[in-house]
Amino acid sequence: MSKRFAQLAFTPGVQRHQRQHGSDRAYRGMIEGPGEADRLGPDEALFIGERDSFYLATVGETGWPYIQHRGGPPGFLKVLDENTIGFADLRGNRQYITRGNLDHDDRVSLFLMDYANRTRLKILGRARAIEDDPELIGRLSVEGYPAKVERAIVIDVEGFDWNCRQHIPQLFPADAVHEALDSLRQRIAELERQNAELREARP
Repeated sequence: MSKRFAQLAFTPGVQRHQRQHGSDRAYRGMIEGPGEADRLGPDEALFIGERDSFYLATVGETGWPYIQHRGGPPGFLKVLDENTIGFADLRGNRQYITRGNLDHDDRVSLFLMDYANRTRLKILGRARAIEDDPELIGRLSVEGYPAKVERAIVIDVEGFDWNCRQHIPQLFPADAVHEALDSLRQRIAELERQNAELREARP
């Protein structure tokens, strides 16, 4: 866990429970020192660039959190620089809950999941919606993807955390499973053909 992520997540209430349950010593050093934003490195950039979906949390004016799933082709969430990520906001059911929440509170939380490798990256940041920058929207759009882009969402990263893999189920994309099964079927068919030839060749 990065120092900045801990500084944002370990509120006084959180720290009180850490003391009660004996985990405060392990985390104490993380909340000390200057609160500088984390910088995304090569590992984070690679992981982000491979994702085809993520979960995005915002907070509404009533104080209720709202979590939305965002999906697209791999790489639709882009690293713009070591402190900034962004994506093209595609038209969906037109409820605009996330969009409205950002007008009230720009703080967001992202969960990026790699179920196949049981890995997740958590990101805390501040987001802004940009609707009047065609160049930026074009930069974030995925060429050939059949969806209407309404705006760009740009997120200034405050902190991130590579979280524990414990309890993450190992799941695989359907196309990867189908590809593996097709390969197995072809191999089985080839072995059955060879077996039949061997039986025919017996004296």
